[in-house]
Amino acid sequence: MSITPDELKNLAALARLPLSDEEIPAFQKDMDAILAYVAEINAVSSSDSEDAVVSVPEHHNVWRDDADANESGHYTEALLANAPAREGDYVKVKKIL
Repeated sequence: MSITPDELKNLAALARLPLSDEEIPAFQKDMDAILAYVAEINAVSSSDSEDAVVSVPEHHNVWRDDADANESGHYTEALLANAPAREGDYVKVKKIL
């Protein structure tokens, strides 16, 4: 499938892309390559893809139980030691309005 220069100009206008007359042959070549690739993908039969879908393994739930993973406050001191400023058990930051 080939795209005509008029179709390419129309496409460029729809995309609001400035396209000079010197650029048309290069873009026409690129668009022809893209359209040929899309046609090749469309040529693949759907029966081949159905076989691939059947072979997908069944999924199961991989979530962990909703429980406390760590003891509360266990890492607080280590984390606050790396903060540039702190106030009690909190990181101190500048007031942002």
